[in-house]
Amino acid sequence: MLVVKYGGNALPKSGEMNPVLEAIGDAFIDGDQVVLIHGGGPQIDEALGEKGLGKERLGGYRITTPEVMLTVEAVLCGQVLRSIVNYLIGSEVNAVGITASDGGTVLAQKMKPIVDGKNVDIGLVGEVVEVNPDLLLTLIKTGFLPVVSPIAIDDQGVTLNVNADLIAGAIGGALKADQVVFLTDVDGIFSDWPNRESLIEKATVKELENLLPSLAEGMVPKVTAVINAVKSGAKSARIANGTNLKSVLDAFAGFGGTVVVA
Repeated sequence: MLVVKYGGNALPKSGEMNPVLEAIGDAFIDGDQVVLIHGGGPQIDEALGEKGLGKERLGGYRITTPEVMLTVEAVLCGQVLRSIVNYLIGSEVNAVGITASDGGTVLAQKMKPIVDGKNVDIGLVGEVVEVNPDLLLTLIKTGFLPVVSPIAIDDQGVTLNVNADLIAGAIGGALKADQVVFLTDVDGIFSDWPNRESLIEKATVKELENLLPSLAEGMVPKVTAVINAVKSGAKSARIANGTNLKSVLDAFAGFGGTVVVA
């Protein structure tokens, strides 16, 4: 089983061919069980910018008010999810779109990060509490490729926006995936970014945990998700360059980027 995290910075435009989605579709058509989790950061930023929303930040985090959340949900569950599912169906892939909340797949709780030594409230932003893979397993067994939007709910039914990398790691672990592939815009994990000679080709969970505090800020969510994926049951996790088709194909075949094992 292959679980793929696909970032919003490489989504297909109407009428344009998308090599990464084609590769994902080909893996499915060739017989792999595939689950795709998508992001949508650039699309969210654009939509919020058009409405003059989402400008308030705390410790680097966007304050997600109910008004902001309505836009986030519309973009992720509407624009982004539908564009991916429609593209895959157009490529003869039996895709179906769901959110992480559907069927109780992901239960979340409000995230309260530490800023200046104190827990702060940043609004409707969530972190994963529990994963129930039953709906995904049912879809997979009946011949579908599930595409999952990273919108979850808490135990009161409140909608929360959860980092898509963390959703992918949690789902990959719960499904005991053979490989969870995180497609990003760099070649893998670097111990001394931006020194490209410092690419880590293979690491254990323990080695990454020791390295985590020294990594570039933007890589921390992905590395945390990779660690969580393996610790929660995935056989391996890999960070690879999703902007390079060869890197994507290599990653699906089990090569390149940075692979992490227990």
